[in-house]
Formats: sequence, C-alpha cells, structure tokens
Amino acid sequence: MSPPSAVPPNRTSNGDTKPSTVAPLEPGLSESKAKVQMPKFPGPPTFTDKYAERDYLKGRLAAAFRIFGKYGYDEGVAGHITVRDPVQPDTFWVNPLGVAFSLIKKSDLIQVDHEGSVIDGGEVRLLNAAAFMIHGAVHGARPDVVCAAHSHSIYGRAFCSLGRKLDMITQDSCSFYNDHVLYESFNGIVLAEKEGKDIAACLGDKKAALLQNHGLLTAGNTIEAAVFWFISLEKCCQAQLAADAAAGGRGHETVKIHDDDAAFTYKAIGTPKAGWFSAKPLFDVIEKECGGEYLQ
Repeated sequence: MSPPSAVPPNRTSNGDTKPSTVAPLEPGLSESKAKVQMPKFPGPPTFTDKYAERDYLKGRLAAAFRIFGKYGYDEGVAGHITVRDPVQPDTFWVNPLGVAFSLIKKSDLIQVDHEGSVIDGGEVRLLNAAAFMIHGAVHGARPDVVCAAHSHSIYGRAFCSLGRKLDMITQDSCSFYNDHVLYESFNGIVLAEKEGKDIAACLGDKKAALLQNHGLLTAGNTIEAAVFWFISLEKCCQAQLAADAAAGGRGHETVKIHDDDAAFTYKAIGTPKAGWFSAKPLFDVIEKECGGEYLQ
C-alpha cells in the first residue's frame, strides 16, 4: 500500500530514501513535535463511593437527554439512552416512556434489571420494550459499555435506508474508521429478544451501528462518549447525503480519504477519551441553558 502522498520521504544512513508515515496529515512534522502539539485530554471523574457515582451518572444521563431534545432527536416517544448502574452493574437506568427528552430530570429516570423489570425510579415507570431489548442485549454482551444511545434522528434514519456504511470523506467521519457496522435487517419495532441480541452481536466491539431502515446506535465507556459519537455520526450522515447528492448531480463521486490518513486521524479523534472530551462543550452549554434544573 502506498504511503500518504503528502508525506515527504526520509533518507536512511546509506543514502536510500523511504516513505515516512509518522504524521501524514502534517508534512515535515516530526513525531516528537506532534506529541508536543497534541495536548493530553483530561479524563472523566473517578469515584470510590459507588452510590455517589450513581448519582453523578444519573445527572449526566438527564443532561444527555436535554442535549438530544435540543438537537431534535426526539420522535414522539421513540429513542432511548441507557447507563449501566455502578452499584448493580447488571441493571441500567433509562428514560421513562412518554416523558419528553427536553423535560427529563434525574429523578425521572427508571432502573431496569436484566429481566426487563422496573425496580426503581421516578413516578412514570413505563418502560419502552425496544429500549430493553436493544440496550439490555448491548449491556449484556459488552461489559465495557457504560452507555448506549439510540434515537430516530432524521439524517441517521435517512442514511440507514441506503443499506451502506459511511465513506471516509471528512475528517469527522474518520472517527468511525473501522469502528462502525451496518445491521442489515429490519423486522419492525424491536420487541423480540433475538433481534436485540442480533443487533448486539452485529455491533461486536465497535462503537456505532447503522440499523438499516431504522436509525443510529452508539455505545461508549462514558455517557459523554456515547452522546458525542451519536451527534457526530448523525452529522456525518448529513454530510455524506449532501456530498453524494452534489457529486452525483455533476456525474462525479466524492473524494475518499486514504486508508492510512483515515487510520492516523482515527487515533487522534476516534478514541474513547477523545469522545468524552469532545462532548464537554455540549454538557457545559446545556448546564448553562438549563441552570442545572435537570439535576432535580
């Protein structure tokens, strides 16, 4: 495979030249300088008290719903975000069916066990059966997944009707380079345990799935990462729909990013920590706009 075209060759001690792939996006940039220029991301808070961690995560989950509501990811009562409970890891917290994303508070969330029973939570204890089938299967199959997010966002469901994965045509799409899958089936609303498990099996160890004729699903080791991956994937779908239409109208195709460059970019912006940190502005803004009201 040929190296990225923007990278000048290195000269060896015997005078021969060989291509450099140290920093393909920045010609002439050494590895040491690249490390200096890329700051280290901070990380999510850590807890010794699991109950304090639960309370914190429930607050972040409520904020996540406010973000989804702000972006218009609600469609009637469809859509759900779950977080694994740190006290009882075989259970998760989710939004109650029928409560608007933009109104959800921490006290509204409901706790669901591995059998689909609501064991704790707010006054409204209606559980979306599809939320349990999909998210229960993902949490069960992936111990590393703390949060999973799914909704019927407009560009995501439009793109999912095409039955294809993302092309690497933008820097942002590289976050999903070799890290998303296409679930090539649609059997109506996910009410069967088998389909939930099939979706989880298709997701495998990836962070995102395009559910054909349905919508987007993302997973992360933090709430923030799962939320950011969902928002970014939705925008990547929007960008590709627009780019494909524009290119097709001229009888052309979009320009694809070289595999080497996509892999290099993924290492910078596609990691779990990058996902967590990228969501920070979203959560900061929603806290400012809501005045922390969702923490009630």
